[in-house]
Amino acid sequence: MLNRIFILFVAILAVACRAEAPSTSAPEPLPALVSSASDEALNNAYNRKLSDVWVEGAGRVEKLLKDDNKGARHQKFLVNIASGKTLLFAHNIDLAPRIVDLKIGDVVTFRGEYVYNPKGGVMHWTHHDPKGEKQGGWITHNGQKYE
Repeated sequence: MLNRIFILFVAILAVACRAEAPSTSAPEPLPALVSSASDEALNNAYNRKLSDVWVEGAGRVEKLLKDDNKGARHQKFLVNIASGKTLLFAHNIDLAPRIVDLKIGDVVTFRGEYVYNPKGGVMHWTHHDPKGEKQGGWITHNGQKYE
């Protein structure tokens, strides 16, 4: 009887340790071609408190926020870029498709208009120009381009 209890205890301990073990898979790296140059442009815009600056970049989703449904609807989420700054994304889902299956930890690449704020900045215009007057922006996620 004591042996069975001991074996049960060891089995439970093994399952508990496995559940708490850190993941051995490394997070997906940020695309190198856009991360360093875009970080420099974004840092410059942030340090100089610039707005309406078009940038391309990459980052990792930190937090998913509630949609903003006042006026034009926006899918909102926070993205960490390589420099450590956090950008708020306001992706207009009246003009571009919603980014499906977006999760914390996912990597996105983007082109949009940067607007300064003291918390890191806001990225908007991550969609096509409905008037066709300028190039517009986009977000890629899992190989899908949303514009």
